[in-house]
Amino acid sequence: MTTLTLDRRDGYAVVTLNRPDKLNAVNAEMLADLDAAFSELDNDTTVRCVVLTGAGPKAFAAGADISELHEQTSSTGRQFAERGQRVTARIERLGKPVIAAVNGFALGGGCELAMACHLRFASETAKFGQPEINLGIIPGYGGTQRLVRLVGPAKATELVLSGEMIPAEEALRLGLVNRVLPAADLLSATESFAALLASKAPRALEACLEAVRIASDLSLLEGLHAEASIFGRVCGTEDFAEGTQAFLEKRQPTFTGR
Repeated sequence: MTTLTLDRRDGYAVVTLNRPDKLNAVNAEMLADLDAAFSELDNDTTVRCVVLTGAGPKAFAAGADISELHEQTSSTGRQFAERGQRVTARIERLGKPVIAAVNGFALGGGCELAMACHLRFASETAKFGQPEINLGIIPGYGGTQRLVRLVGPAKATELVLSGEMIPAEEALRLGLVNRVLPAADLLSATESFAALLASKAPRALEACLEAVRIASDLSLLEGLHAEASIFGRVCGTEDFAEGTQAFLEKRQPTFTGR
């Protein structure tokens, strides 16, 4: 993996986009590396949470690699978009929480990568946007779909039509990010939160992500039925028995993922 680094900590992992000379622009090689990294993490039972961030002080990821994008045609453009959508879907559907630590520009494909994560923590200097309109195209890695779900159709329409960037505080107000932190504290605070999540029951974390994800796809009644089914499934786990027993015994639980 030449375009990113993968570091395992105690219970969680940090994936760092590592093309700082290109502001971590997303190219085909990076998409392949992300796909491989998240596939590996999906199968690693020692990792219960993932942090995704960018190398250098300027950018999380400042968009797609324009030199690659410029080569697309009407026949290849769809495949270009679908390749990015497969990777963002892999991140979104990972059965472990993924937190984006957005340390600078998150534009175009970078914003789309951040939106595929389950949570987004941003530095005070971070900026978000979908500027594809300025290149004569639209977002292609899920930006038009996830942005609507996060900030609503009116604001999403404004952002994709104008291509304007918004600062971290505005992104927080809109619900695009969860927390805004001083730049110097961003990664340490995000990793601390990742460690907190890593201490939870893995099967319950996965179930929470599943239940929240389907909420946008189902009616309320269908969602309630699905929630009850997932709840019942998790009640059959060893971690549920351990968690409730530990509570009754007034001790910290030891979760094993079973």
